Amino acid sequence: MPTSNASDASTESASKPAASGGVQSLERAFDLLERMADAGGEVGLSELSASSGLPLPTIHRLMRTLVATGYVRQQPNRRYSLGPRLIRLGESASRLLGTWARPYLARLVEETGETANMALLDGDEIVYVAQVPSKHSMRMFTEVGRRVLPHSTGVGKALLSGTPADEVRALLARTGMPAATEKTITTPEGFLDALTEVRQAGYAVDDNEQEIGVRCLAVPVPDSPTAAAISISGPAGRVTEAATEKIVPILQQVAAELSVALANTNGS
Repeated sequence: MPTSNASDASTESASKPAASGGVQSLERAFDLLERMADAGGEVGLSELSASSGLPLPTIHRLMRTLVATGYVRQQPNRRYSLGPRLIRLGESASRLLGTWARPYLARLVEETGETANMALLDGDEIVYVAQVPSKHSMRMFTEVGRRVLPHSTGVGKALLSGTPADEVRALLARTGMPAATEKTITTPEGFLDALTEVRQAGYAVDDNEQEIGVRCLAVPVPDSPTAAAISISGPAGRVTEAATEKIVPILQQVAAELSVALANTNGS
């Protein structure tokens, strides 16, 4: 019968192997979730169809499955948003990412003498996922799990340095730019200028902008499966311009090695 044949064809299409050797429907579902995240977490079916190139019936079937499993929610306005079950997955993944990073952060501490951190961009906020403290009696502590706004941190600048200017402006409009100290950048133009400097220099600086007396140097982790940055922070009297020249190459080298390690973990 026609209805049965259509159903069989759709089931066969959804479960056939993808070019990568995996299951095509799974690859498509994860692609849609990532597109939703890129769009701010809420989209309509027509937007997903336009961005993914998939036909509406295929997207509707996949979204229905994601809604049934709790990974997507359908809003009263018929649009779709990322669902609460993703939170647990994200938190577990963040902890694992921090665990994988710790040996590299420990090396940073050994080679620079300062506290080393790893941070991710979670929505509009920076979240610290790992830290190895300095052995100095005077050292900087940032609680793992702490959330801060990007505009006043070195890791925030590093993480946003490759983001288009209009997206950065939109983020700053949502978060505001409150001053943590008198040195905090509080205008979108000032922050965009700082991001230009990061791209030119290859590293970011928080110079007393989050806390007076503290300097932070940060670099993005290249090709990380999720946008990540590593940093060192210490008293401004130790993290001087002269120290910066020695520390930045170490940061960049460790970030490159961490990138390779994460790629190998991701592919295993």
